[in-house]
Amino acid sequence: MKQRRKVTIVAGAFFILSLGASALLLHRSDQLRPQATLDEVLYLNSPKVLKRASLGYEGLLADIYWTRAVQYFGGRHHDGALSYNLLYPLLDITTHLDPKLVVAYQFGASFLAPPPPGGAGQPEAAIQLMEYGIQNNPDNWKLYYDMGFVYYMNLKDYRKAADAFDRGSKVPNAHPFLRLLAAQMAEHAGEFDTARMMWSATYQNSQDKLIRQNAVEHLRALRVDEDVTRLQADVTRFGERTGRLPASISELASAERLLGIPVDPDGHPYKLTAEGRVEVRVPDDFPFATKGIPPEYKPQPKFHDQE
Repeated sequence: MKQRRKVTIVAGAFFILSLGASALLLHRSDQLRPQATLDEVLYLNSPKVLKRASLGYEGLLADIYWTRAVQYFGGRHHDGALSYNLLYPLLDITTHLDPKLVVAYQFGASFLAPPPPGGAGQPEAAIQLMEYGIQNNPDNWKLYYDMGFVYYMNLKDYRKAADAFDRGSKVPNAHPFLRLLAAQMAEHAGEFDTARMMWSATYQNSQDKLIRQNAVEHLRALRVDEDVTRLQADVTRFGERTGRLPASISELASAERLLGIPVDPDGHPYKLTAEGRVEVRVPDDFPFATKGIPPEYKPQPKFHDQE
């Protein structure tokens, strides 16, 4: 009995020391952040080692690493960083310590998949994370949706997106729109209506303010992309009919019998350049738009990584 108690005391002391060391390393890495490169030393980077060291407190350590991952992403995103080298390792450790921590998969994928500076620009890593999440939480339909979303929006792999939605639609109590998305993806991959459906579903099925705002911004950008695509077709028709470009957006609207001067989601009229390009007036208001952005416009991050 004395020997068993001695082992318990030693093991408990080791766990306390491990937690203390982790806290000190976290604090020290934060202190060094302004001077260090972004390839900071990742403390205790093996999930297997951490599981053994946790002495049954995997959930507690998972929460610590998840908090660290959120802080890491949030800090670098705020600074406009162009790389997030430690993000996936932190998420990988978190989810291996607690495979049931669904929030780490959902938010982790939204951190990893978008291109910088909005995210880490690692959609393949996001897929790997989601597959591990599905493996350990096969009845959570939202994980299939999130994976299909990454395939569609970030990788443009519509077949795999349709497959992810189809798999999710077969999960008990899955939302009916998954089946619709699977069919829509297979038939109309890449169309505006499909993208609008996905961003609307994201808005409706998330309670997080940042994710909902991100969905709103993408929906605004889709509206711009649709408007500009349609207006550029009007410019082409005008040129074929008259042998010249319209002198203004007003002339184009009159010639094509549009219902008033076309305006962007903020109510600003689109402008028409001398070269016949339809553009938005304030590109900064539509960071996710792919059309209507002046060729010379280049959004600047707050700083560039020295790598």
